This record gives sequence, structure tokens and C-alpha cells, in this order.
Amino acid sequence: MDLSAVDLSPVPDDGTAADAYENTVEAAQQAERLGFERFWVAEHHGTADAIAGTTPEVLLGRLAAETDAIRLGSGAVLLNHYRPFKVAEQFGALDALAPGRVDAGLGRANGSPAVDRALGTERRVRNPDEDHTEKIEAVVSHLYDEYPDEHPYGDLTIPRSGEGPPVPWVLGSSPSSAAIAGDLGLRYCFAAFIRPELATQSFEAYREHFQSSPLAGGVDEPEGMIAVNAVCAESDEEAARLRAVAEATFQRIQRGVVDRPSVEEAVDELGGVPEPTPATLDADEWPRAISGSPDTLAGLLEQLADRVSVDEVMIQHAVADHGDALRSHELIAEGVGLMSR
Repeated sequence: MDLSAVDLSPVPDDGTAADAYENTVEAAQQAERLGFERFWVAEHHGTADAIAGTTPEVLLGRLAAETDAIRLGSGAVLLNHYRPFKVAEQFGALDALAPGRVDAGLGRANGSPAVDRALGTERRVRNPDEDHTEKIEAVVSHLYDEYPDEHPYGDLTIPRSGEGPPVPWVLGSSPSSAAIAGDLGLRYCFAAFIRPELATQSFEAYREHFQSSPLAGGVDEPEGMIAVNAVCAESDEEAARLRAVAEATFQRIQRGVVDRPSVEEAVDELGGVPEPTPATLDADEWPRAISGSPDTLAGLLEQLADRVSVDEVMIQHAVADHGDALRSHELIAEGVGLMSR
């Protein structure tokens, strides 16, 4: 199994965005040392006091300078906020900074009404799937210089490294995004930490709709990855204690509060430490977050990956302490045997 990571750049208690970004840099460097396949950064808007990951195209430029080999990408850039040509220019520039190792993770998400107004985003699109499909196609066509000479965009160029354009991925958490990825013949990553109950259905839709891609950045066979919220510690019980942060954070989001509690606050809000994730999940069980010792978590990741027939898992975590987060990634890598390869 290949491992990857996605980082939201959470702001530490009593810290700033500068601290959050330095932590992200350290996490990317650690992921590279541990043998992770790729390291992505996220895009969230309007909650920068808690999550500093607002502009992946900027942060990835710093990561390009601080790493040597690991693939870097967006998880995801939100296309509904932007014009495709500008997105392609940004990722072309990133490719020139990290030649041949950039992933263009393309997704969509509406923020609060205030965020969408501030970004000039149209909330009511007549056919959102068609619009999203057209934008993905446009980004890929710009990245791979696929517009014919007679096209209005045929003479536009973007920065390039010469070692291969950024690799496009469609990111989502629903069967509709999966169908778009399949129709376009692109790679697909499902966010199981958002809607885990739709994971199997989404990958079924992806494979049902898949056709060999006419796009230069596409693939001939389905290629997928699943992103899960996971935390690892030396024991199942300690990992469950750390998982309390993810559980309490989700409950806060349901109440409209975007904030991350400490472990102690999370345990108090939940009324105690959550039960450890069982080593074997029921066939229809898709937890929003999982935890365990290295052996337990390795088994859980294998189970979830097997259910949707993918060979790569991306780890997203909501661990309160940066040191605990780094240790979690180290133990996960140990559990799946990355460091022994």
C-alpha cells in the first residue's frame, strides 16, 4: 500500500498562520523522509484563525523549495471560485518550481454566503456538474497545451518545467464527482472523512462511468485513492484519546463552529475518551475517523482500501498537537512497512 498525506495547516493554540505554515513544511519534509508518495495541502476559506490552508498554490511554492522528491499537490483547489486558465498558470509555475512532481487536485465546494460573495462565486449554477466538467477539461487542456491552433485559446501558453505537466486528479465526496472523473478518464480521490458512507457507491460510479481518456493528462484504466481521517499512537487506547479531537471537531462543525479543541477539551465535550476503533470493521461500517496502534491502523487502512479496490491511502488528521501529528505519521508509516521498503 502507498501512503500519502493531506495537510490543512491548522493554527496552533496561541499561534499564527506563520506557525501553521512552518508546521506544514516540517510535515512535508517528514513525509518525504518516511517514503510517502505525495503531500497535498488544502483550500479552506473564511476560517483562517483556525485553518490557515487558504491558498495551496502559494504554500506549494514554499514546499517545492523545502523538499526534493515527494509529489506535491492540492487537496483540492476549488475550481468553482476561479477561471481555469489562471489555475493552469499557477500549477504550471509550480511545475517549474518542482519539475515533474506536481499534482493538480481539482475539486469544488461552496463556502459561507459571505465567502462566496467575497470570492465572486456564483452559488446558483444552472448545471453545476456540467460547469465543473467543463472547468476541469479546460484546466487540463491548458496544462497539456491541447487547444488546437484555431481555438481562441490556441496561442496561450503557461510556465513549464519540461519534465512533464502537473498530473490532474478529480477530488470529491459524492458519486457525481466520481462520475465526472470516470467520464473524463482522470484519476479520482474520494474524501472519506467528509461522507464515508458514500465511498463504495462513489467508486462504483467512477468505474461504471470510466472511459479511456481523450485528455492528455488522463489514464487508460481507473486509478483511485481514498483519503481517510486517521491517527496512530503506540496503543489503541492512546490513539482513541487523540481521535477525540476529530470527533469533537466534527460535532462543532455541525453546530456551525469551525474550531479545533485540545485533547482534554474534546474528551470533556464527548463525555469521555472514545472507544478504540475495532481492528475489524463490519462490512458496511465506514467510520468518519479511525485510530489505532501501528498494527491495528495498518489493518484498518488495508480493509478500507480493499473495499474500494485502491492501492493508495491519503491520511488526513485533526490532531491537536503538532508533535503528536508527526509521531502519528511516523507510526502509520511503520505499520504499513514504508520504512522497510
